[in-house]
Amino acid sequence: MQKITRYIPTFLLALALSVAVWILAITAEDPAEVRAYPYPVSIEIIGQDPSFLLTNEPAKTLTINLRAPRSIWTNLLTDKSSVRAVVDLSGMSAGPHTVPVQIQIAQRPVEIVSYSPSNVDVKLEPLSNRSLPITLVVRGDPAVGFRADTPEMNKTSTIVSGPESTVKRVQVVRAVLDQSQAHEDIEQTVTLQALDNNDLPVSGVTLNPDRVQITEKIIQRGGYRNVVVKVETTGILANGYRLTNISAYPPSVTVFSTDPKIVDSLPGYVETIPINLAGLKEDKDMRISLNLPPGVSIVGDQTVNVQVGVSTIDSSVTLNGMRVEIIGVGQGLQAKPSPEFVDVIISGPIPLLDNLLASDVHVYVDMTDDLAGTYQRKPQVEVRIPDLKLQSIIPGSIQITLESKITTLTPTIPNGKGPE
Repeated sequence: MQKITRYIPTFLLALALSVAVWILAITAEDPAEVRAYPYPVSIEIIGQDPSFLLTNEPAKTLTINLRAPRSIWTNLLTDKSSVRAVVDLSGMSAGPHTVPVQIQIAQRPVEIVSYSPSNVDVKLEPLSNRSLPITLVVRGDPAVGFRADTPEMNKTSTIVSGPESTVKRVQVVRAVLDQSQAHEDIEQTVTLQALDNNDLPVSGVTLNPDRVQITEKIIQRGGYRNVVVKVETTGILANGYRLTNISAYPPSVTVFSTDPKIVDSLPGYVETIPINLAGLKEDKDMRISLNLPPGVSIVGDQTVNVQVGVSTIDSSVTLNGMRVEIIGVGQGLQAKPSPEFVDVIISGPIPLLDNLLASDVHVYVDMTDDLAGTYQRKPQVEVRIPDLKLQSIIPGSIQITLESKITTLTPTIPNGKGPE
């Protein structure tokens, strides 16, 4: 037994040496490396009491340096979720706190060399709720000849929620209704505003509800009435032109009479003084008076703007038997088109078509750089009158044969004598 005991130190030393040799071998094959983790690590807040709110902006990410074998680094870079940074607020009360950041690494073995920040500052404040009435503010006036009834809201109060100190700053919750120039009933959804003593918006709070539905009746006063403007015209446009648009702005006006019966008897519209369209060939913009019954006047501007849109009537004309000119034929070649003549259909405004001559249209085929042979080509058409365009050509393509020119030789008669 004593002999065995005597060899224990030697055995332990041999074991330690073998372990050291094994570690050195492993390290040599998979050396440890110190690197900066290349991805920002988000700082997670956990354990926060739901009755408190975080009222400051602590750091959201940190940087970290790690020591790990090369093989572990491969795993770290592949799995970004293996490195976490956590700030635990469990059990913390209201007030400012400096909380250490806890690093959690799923891979092993990894040594944390350094990280920044190592602590974060947080400020917790009790969550507060407060009910406040909604104050309605009405701005502007309805259109002339109208009056507004008392507006109504579908909600009269709201709950203000947020950090206690911020909720205390809210002194009024306001809804603003703009009724400027209104001439019909109003139904609007209005977003509520949380304001402090200085009438400035308070941020960092939520309102429930955060908007209200407001309805308000707009009533026309006696003697006033809204009527449509009807544009009256005389004469006809120039030949070959058509009317594309005729409109008045504003499309309706408010009229007034000291005798409400006169206004009520109107047919729902008033006519303009007739506009003469005779010979008109282009758009026109003009101010026109209204033809009002006696005792009736317009509220506001006494004229309306009338826009008249005019365009040409498009048609088409067919030019039959137009010769096809062959251009660009190489030296020593001659061209034989088949067919030699085509029909061309030209479209455009009628006044221009009425003056169109065959000489205004050039039909050709360009054979530049083409060698002897037979080709199928689409004729090109040049229309020399602007605003007229080619509609179609019949046939759409022709055959062109390029061939050598044939030279006719005159026989030579010996001694200048002709045949006997």
